[in-house]
Amino acid sequence: MDILQEIAERTNERIAMQKKKQPLKQVIELVQGTCSNHFTFEDALKADDIALICEIKKASPSKGIISEDFPYVLIAKEYEAAGAAAISVLTEPFYFKGHDAYLREIANEVSIPLLRKDFTVDSYMIYEAKLLGASAVLLICTLLDFDTLGEYIAIAHSIGLSALVEVHNEEEVATALKAGARIIGVNNRNLKTFEVNMTLSETLKKLVPPDIIFVSESGIKTPEDVAKMREIGADAVLIGEAIMGSKDKHREILCLRGKAHG
Repeated sequence: MDILQEIAERTNERIAMQKKKQPLKQVIELVQGTCSNHFTFEDALKADDIALICEIKKASPSKGIISEDFPYVLIAKEYEAAGAAAISVLTEPFYFKGHDAYLREIANEVSIPLLRKDFTVDSYMIYEAKLLGASAVLLICTLLDFDTLGEYIAIAHSIGLSALVEVHNEEEVATALKAGARIIGVNNRNLKTFEVNMTLSETLKKLVPPDIIFVSESGIKTPEDVAKMREIGADAVLIGEAIMGSKDKHREILCLRGKAHG
């Protein structure tokens, strides 16, 4: 079993426990009073210049612990002050040391939109993301068949959440588009081998219509990487480890955006 399937299985177990604490029907009822047709995550990625989605994560399977000191709310505020368009918050607890509380607390402290970065394997997680304060959810093509992907995109849109649909090859781009994706994210990292191929975004961008928001994810570490993604026409980049590993996150973001001086 590869790591992605392993994470998916653990996530299914985790959500089964959540449902016992708070049944789906109850979560849906709570969500109904919070719906909006204003998709702030999509709006944030349609800026004139390439948008930065800055990630908050304590650990990853490939790197282990990234940040021993983890003042996540302060980090989120720093991201916002430095001009991040949106923030990606890891809520997966076993492999990324995330927590739902991180998302909830950050949502109360910043005004820019938040992506719930998790391994969505159950519609419950989409409704839950809305209650936690997210503006968008991650849907990974590799984990979902076509019908389920379409269903999850529709659920997200119906409650005012955007869906970042993550792909890794040409077939998945076609599936995402057919399922109704409005945002496509190319993960330059192969989640089965952890190898990073930065040319993947350039290759797959050619298959994505100009009216679909395009995000490049993983392996983006330098201003030159950001400039390259700007050059190929990406609307946004998702950056995690390069910023999380920096002692001066504000300056790192300015540098990546090409706005740091001295």
